[in-house]
Amino acid sequence: MARDGAIYVCQACGAVHNKWNGQCTACGAWNTLVEEVSSSRPPGALAPAKSGKVRGGLTFETLDVETPAPPRIVTGMEEFDRVCGGGVVPGSAILLAGDPGVGKSTLLMQVCASAAINGASVAYISGEEAIEQVRARAQRMGLGHATVKLAAETALRDIVEGLKRDAFDLVVIDSVQTLWSDQLEAGPGSVAQVRAAAGELVRLAKKRRIAVILVGHVTKDGQIAGPRVVEHMVDAVLSFEGERGYPFRILRAAKNRFGATDEIGVFEMGDGGLREVKNPSALFLNDGGERSAGAAVFAGIEGSRPVLVEFQALVAPSAYGTPRRAVVGWDSGRLAMVLAVLEARCGLGFGDRDVYLNVAGGLRITEPAADLAAAAALASSALDQPLPQDCVVFGEISLSGDVRAVGRTDSRLKEAAKLGFARALAPGPSVSGPVTVAGATRLADAVRRIGDGDWR
Repeated sequence: MARDGAIYVCQACGAVHNKWNGQCTACGAWNTLVEEVSSSRPPGALAPAKSGKVRGGLTFETLDVETPAPPRIVTGMEEFDRVCGGGVVPGSAILLAGDPGVGKSTLLMQVCASAAINGASVAYISGEEAIEQVRARAQRMGLGHATVKLAAETALRDIVEGLKRDAFDLVVIDSVQTLWSDQLEAGPGSVAQVRAAAGELVRLAKKRRIAVILVGHVTKDGQIAGPRVVEHMVDAVLSFEGERGYPFRILRAAKNRFGATDEIGVFEMGDGGLREVKNPSALFLNDGGERSAGAAVFAGIEGSRPVLVEFQALVAPSAYGTPRRAVVGWDSGRLAMVLAVLEARCGLGFGDRDVYLNVAGGLRITEPAADLAAAAALASSALDQPLPQDCVVFGEISLSGDVRAVGRTDSRLKEAAKLGFARALAPGPSVSGPVTVAGATRLADAVRRIGDGDWR
């Protein structure tokens, strides 16, 4: 018969240790090992079958079977449905994470209210707020008339029994770190409790065909708190992002079994909650006056939609021995590479200058096609020569100084034309059309065009 023993689990990374230590040898965190009770059965060993029980074997199927597309619960919030792949799939489990105060609860309350108005049976279970607080927030947002069932509970057993008793289409659990199971001795928020709560709710979602959205906390470095296995359990992992001081919020899909993982939803936070942004390009651009030196509009692609956003650069003499490099909204390693290419291939010197680069509006850009826009902003600031007001820039830069072509050029140019842009600095030959493309095959050609003001 298997004996029960003690193991020690790191609450920061989930590593398992046979004895207690002051420091986790896996992640280096101090005082994070918590004792848990574990069966002494070897890993991977199966429990003996009960006598008299006969289990069937595996049943295999082939790939050439017609499988219909999964049904969707359309919540009515188009930006949220877009990121989920067209709506929430019944029986799916979604993990939504974000920084404290970014608006996770506000977003999900609006999703619940919109889905309830569209005819879905919705429950909102809060482990962090009382029912009165949740109701008051909904009324402040003008959602008091929505038929959303509210509950405040942290006991996992009571939540599961309540969801089994009543039939719901969509359930929100806010948050999974507050739940606790009476079958474990660990406290709420521990690795064991989060793993057990997520596993039980995912099994319930699959068995009862309930769409479950779990709210997750994040650590100080932006990672989802708790064991990594939770992200593997769920069907979709969404992150809700927003820079402090900006009203814009971005919903991204890091994992999605029922849709694309590169879609984004754009929202604007206001006094009455979150407002969906149908045209993010117009939101992220400054439409007032002439463009100053150091600004370049990047025509990018986020998911299936083109988005225009402004890169802002400032190159100034350094007051100290070591020049400063600061970047917001873009990869700092990518900035270092672009600066090196500008120095080696274009003759621009940044060794004795401070360099600051910012993506306006709080949006974070990860697309390689932004290389040329960042280089254009830096060259514009260094040469004190502004780009034309009606010009967009996109293209990838190689270490040899070549400007490489990027995908979906037509979509980028159509979005630029829709917003009144008439010129583009992009890879390839010069082309005339609704948006006249000033082609550049080398980064030196692009820098020359900026310095000379030659946009033919």
